[in-house]
Amino acid sequence: MRNFTMRNVHAAAFVSLDGVMQAPGGPEEDPTGGFELGGWTVNYWDDVIGDVMGGIFGQPYDLLLGRKTYEIFAAHWPYSDEPAAQPLNAATKYVASNTGVDLTWKRSELIEGDVVAGVRALKNEDGSELQVHGSANLLQTLTAHGLVDEFRVWIFPLVLGRGKRLFESDTIPAGLELTSSATSSTGVIMATYRTGAEIKSGSFVPEHPSEAELARRANT
Repeated sequence: MRNFTMRNVHAAAFVSLDGVMQAPGGPEEDPTGGFELGGWTVNYWDDVIGDVMGGIFGQPYDLLLGRKTYEIFAAHWPYSDEPAAQPLNAATKYVASNTGVDLTWKRSELIEGDVVAGVRALKNEDGSELQVHGSANLLQTLTAHGLVDEFRVWIFPLVLGRGKRLFESDTIPAGLELTSSATSSTGVIMATYRTGAEIKSGSFVPEHPSEAELARRANT
């Protein structure tokens, strides 16, 4: 008999160096707020990125998505013959939405009622990992309630200045542990972090600071 295993939530995000994650795949994905730089990841793709992506999609998983990302995926993957299409189409898609959403993609389920309670219930089930892709608004809720077990953050070498961010200004402080990393030939850093680490603070100032340092503190 297989042992019961709680489901982990793995959040994958493409981000710019300044943390923007909005519309990485094309200008039409998400122009919310007048964002005009969509499609900023496309020209960085290489074989290293493809191999890492294949590993993520090559294991059993279900999807946990916000409405916007679900609609983007549902308009593309059922009609695609790309290698990632088959596992994505076969996965169960759990959709978090406070507004109406047309669940046209096969194996799609709406998380009824409170999203936090719904995700906690999914995590307490026996099953495959729950992968979050994109879904910037949903991620704010998940991180605020400590529901993400792992972040897969792909950092692209560019600065976008404005747009939806993976970690907004009201994010709850938390420590992370780097578990793996790789770098593409195009400069994309693909890092995986486990949550739950402690934030350990310290100081480079000597135990007995100088008079100048004491004066500086008094003036701040």
